[in-house]
Parts: sequence; C-alpha cells; structure tokens
Amino acid sequence: MNLIAHKRSLLISALILLLLPLLLQSMGNFWVRIADFALLYVLLALGLNIVVGFAGLLDLGFVAFFAIGAYMYGLMASPHLAENFAWFAQMFPDGLHTPIWLVIPLSALLAGILGVLLGAPTLKLRGDYLAIVTLGFGEIIRVFLNNLDHPVNITNGPKGLGQIDSISIAGLNLGKRLDIGFMELSSVTLYYYLFLALVLVSYLVCSRLERSRIGRAWMAIREDEIAAKAMGINTVNMKLLAFGMGATFGGVSGSMFAAFQGFISPESFSLMESVMIVAMVVLGGIGHLPGVILGAVLLSALPEVLRWVSGLLDLQAATGGRLDASILRQLLIALAMIIVMLLRPRGLWPSPENGKSLYKSG
Repeated sequence: MNLIAHKRSLLISALILLLLPLLLQSMGNFWVRIADFALLYVLLALGLNIVVGFAGLLDLGFVAFFAIGAYMYGLMASPHLAENFAWFAQMFPDGLHTPIWLVIPLSALLAGILGVLLGAPTLKLRGDYLAIVTLGFGEIIRVFLNNLDHPVNITNGPKGLGQIDSISIAGLNLGKRLDIGFMELSSVTLYYYLFLALVLVSYLVCSRLERSRIGRAWMAIREDEIAAKAMGINTVNMKLLAFGMGATFGGVSGSMFAAFQGFISPESFSLMESVMIVAMVVLGGIGHLPGVILGAVLLSALPEVLRWVSGLLDLQAATGGRLDASILRQLLIALAMIIVMLLRPRGLWPSPENGKSLYKSG
C-alpha cells in the first residue's frame, strides 16, 4: 500500500512539474523566469551539498565554479574571440558556436579540475580556516574575470560578454518561441524543461552517490575525520573527489546561466551569491536532498516574489519614499532566515537519520 501511495505521489509531482510552466506562462513570463532561476539554483545547491552536506567541508567560494562554467560557454558560443584575436578569426570567421552536447561535458570537466586544484592545498584545513581560503578563491576568480581585458582581452572585463548563443537541441532553438498548434511555448518555458531535466539527472546522481561507498566515506569524514582515517578511508582522495564532483555541478549550471541570459559579467558572481547558495543548503537541511531543493527554491524565488509584492502594494510610495523597496525586501529575507534558523536549527526539511542515536539513547 505504501508503494502504491509512493508511486501515486511521484506521478502527481511529475504532472505538477510538467504543467507548472504552462500555468505560470498564462500569468506572464516573469513567473516562468523565476522558476527557471530556481532550477538553476537547485542545481548549484545540489553540487554544494556534496561538499558541505556529504563531506562536511565548508566552501564559501562555490560561485567561482558557476562563473567558470558561464565564461566558458560565453567564450565558446559568442563572437568575442573572433573579434579580438586575428588568428582565431581566420579559423572561425563567425566565431565559435559550440553545441550543447559538447559544452556541458567541457564545462563539467573544467570546473571539476579546478575544484580538485582548489581542494589540493586545503586538505589540512578545517572549519573556519577552510571557509576563509575558499572565500578568497572565489574572490580571486571574480577579480581575474574583471581584469582580464588588458593587455589581452579575454573576458572583456567589467563590460561583460554579450551576444551569447542560445541553446539549440536537435534543431530546436530554445531562444525562440515554439508554436505547437494549440498553444505557444515561450523561450523561458523551453528553458524550464531543459533545466528540469538537468536537475532530475543531478538528483539521481546525488542520491546514488549518497547511498554508495563513496557517499558513506564522505559522511564518515564529516562526522569524524580522524576516526574515518583510522578505519582505512583515504581522506585525501575522498576530499578531492568531493571538491571535484561538487564543482562539476557549478560548471554545468554556469553554462546554462550564460545561455539563458545571453550576457554575463563579473558582477553576477559576487561573494553574496556564494553566501546565498550556502544558505540554501543550510536552510533546507544539510545533507538531505529534498531539503536542499526546498531551500534553493525558497531562497531563489522569495526575493523575486517580494519584488512583485512591493511593486503591487507600492510600498515606497506608501511610506512617502522613506523606505526603499529593495532594502525592505532584503530585510524581510534576512528576517525570514533568522526565524527559520531559530525555530528549525536543523533546517526546514532535515534528514530523518540525523540524531537517531541521540533519541534512542535518551
């Protein structure tokens, strides 16, 4: 009976996810864009959960891998390189327009390699010290991207990269509307289904990792690294694998972000983005995949919903211009996070396995 109820709930959830963009599209593409960005942040949060939730390594520079994936796609799918390098223009006069089936593996590979390179010098660090080093790494990447426009213009500096190609799959350009006869699907709706497919694949990979020997080794390191090493676990390799695996998710999400936006700049990858991704994992429930997804959806959608509410109620005019709507929005988000952490210190949807031994012993 439980199995039947479980299958029924899965079917209902699948129908809701498939029909959601169609319902939101009827209210305006603004709401579909919110759902698109929520899925991108879910992908990022699932990747960071491998590092923070499974392996217990506090990473505050995760947005660096997001930026690396975005700039890799931006350079490989825009005329920027052809416009700035004569030798490149001779080989590719119209620029390098890379297909998605090549971009996703390359973005994941590059971000994964850089994740391992980040993890290598931080193997002996824990807690606050590890957080400070990863925070510095994230800022270094952003500063590099902001200054690599001279003497050789690689990233176009603070002006950012534009004219980035939208994604095409089997001749279907996701950057254009699709008319299927009885309804018209907007570009943001098409991207929704692509992002949803990536999230489902990522969730399957993470759930398999969690139940594998690798996942159990990560959790042993998270609980007690010394005990894990005494039990024969190669903590060095496991930590590097966690950094590399988590970074691949950031690289893929960054490439999708660049294709979706059509424009990227270093300002999109600030420290606050890293902090928000960590908050999504902690707020939802560290190490629990459904909780991480819930935290990512709430924290990514809440600011935009509050933006709509503040515009609808015209709060700035109601206070005589004394209260800026953006400041009020940030205040409400911060207040909501404080309340949740006070009332639910383990997150909104914590793992049911956490604390079992405590309850049994009590």
